[in-house]
Parts: sequence; C-alpha cells; structure tokens
Amino acid sequence: MSSPESPPTAGHRVGLFVTCLVDLYRPSVGFAAVKLLEQAGCKVEVPAAQTCCGQPAYNSGDRADAQKIARQVIAAFEPFDYVVAPSGSCAGMIHAHYPALLSDDPAWRERAQQLAARTHELISFLVDVCGMTRVAASFAGKVTYHDSCSGLRELGVKSQPRQLLDSVAGLKRTELPGAEICCGFGGTFCVKYPEISDQMVREKTAAIAATGADIVLAGDMGCLLNIAGKLTREGRPVAARHVAEMLAGLDETPPIGAPRR
Repeated sequence: MSSPESPPTAGHRVGLFVTCLVDLYRPSVGFAAVKLLEQAGCKVEVPAAQTCCGQPAYNSGDRADAQKIARQVIAAFEPFDYVVAPSGSCAGMIHAHYPALLSDDPAWRERAQQLAARTHELISFLVDVCGMTRVAASFAGKVTYHDSCSGLRELGVKSQPRQLLDSVAGLKRTELPGAEICCGFGGTFCVKYPEISDQMVREKTAAIAATGADIVLAGDMGCLLNIAGKLTREGRPVAARHVAEMLAGLDETPPIGAPRR
C-alpha cells in the first residue's frame, strides 16, 4: 500500500465505533476496520462503554431514549481525535443528527457538534482524511458495489470505496445499475412497510445478478444483511461482503448470510 511518509493521522487516537450489527453479526468487519486504520498510521481503540448510536429509537420517534443514548456515546468517544465507524448509517447518525437531537440542551449541543465534526465513515476517512490511495489486498474475481443511502446522502461516500477497490490486485469491478437506489432495508422501514421493502430488494438483487458479479460489496451491514438474505432465498450464486473485508484482504471469511458451522 502506498501512503504519505507521514500520514495526516499518524499518532492520532481513533475511537472505533463498532456498530451493533457488526458486533452481533459480522465481527470480522470490525477487525478489518482496525487493520485498515492501523495501516493508515492510526492508533485505534475500541471504547468498552459504547452502545448503539440510537438510530432505531430516533427513527421510531422515541426522542427521549435517543437523547440518552447519544449522551452516552458522546461521553464514551470525547477523548478521541477521531470517531470512525464501518457504517455510513451510524456515522451519519452521529455526524448529521446528534447536534439537532440535543439542540434543546446548550451544554450537550456543543459537545454533540464537536464530536460530529470528528466523526467519519471508515472508507471516506481512509481516503479523505488519511490520504490512502491504495491497499495491498488481492482478489481474483468480479465484484459490484451498492451505495448505502446514509453514507451516500449524509456523508458523501461515493468515489472513495471505488478508488480503493480499483487498487485491489486482480479485482474486476462492474458498476451496479441503480447503485444509488435504496435496497429497501432503511432501518425500521423494512418492518413498517415489508411489502414495499421486499419489492425494492427484489429489484436490487436482480440488478446485482445482471452484472455477473461474484460478490456484491457495500459499506453498511443493514443493507448487506437485507441483500444477502434475498440473494439466498432466490438461490442466486452471489456472495455479499462488507467493503472493508475486501480492502483488508479478509475475503476468505464466509459470505454474509452463510450458515454458521
């Protein structure tokens, strides 16, 4: 991997916000994130006090509980120079919504604003802040990439994962038609509107299969679980993985949705 002799983040403390779905369903994504961040020269720590970012409560209109969770997250991550999450959804919650969520509390509003300014999605942090341009991974296969809604629309994550994926030796990337279209997961949306959600993910998996890709990649576990589940139910021979796993060279882990042995 080529990088500046002295990366902009060298020696800085990065607090890794693991996320609930990574912790419960795909810990390998967390290990991939640590590996990539350390390659970029960061000192990575995982605060034991971290919990959910509060997005499920926030999306459900439970403002009081969302505020309590946000205060806990802020307190846990304030000591760090940066907060990084392998999820545009969770990073977007902290970066885009915490200041407004705590706007009626002057003291916490300022703390939320300060933390929001230091919070990033993993791949955009590696490229835009750390200056990473290449990775040392290799993969002999064809992939396509799905843009997760929160990362794309709240944090501007678009070109960064494609740039690093195109540096993976042997990897062939095919652009996914409708890559920016929601997969239908949408947090609580898939629970509130299951029929609409199912139609959306059906269209997404059809587009993925049409690319001829061996693997579909994305930066959010919610999207990946939804897409992987549908691919499996439809019997489509396409695996789903988090983009960090590919970039860190952890592509040998079982695909998302595969039965645990």
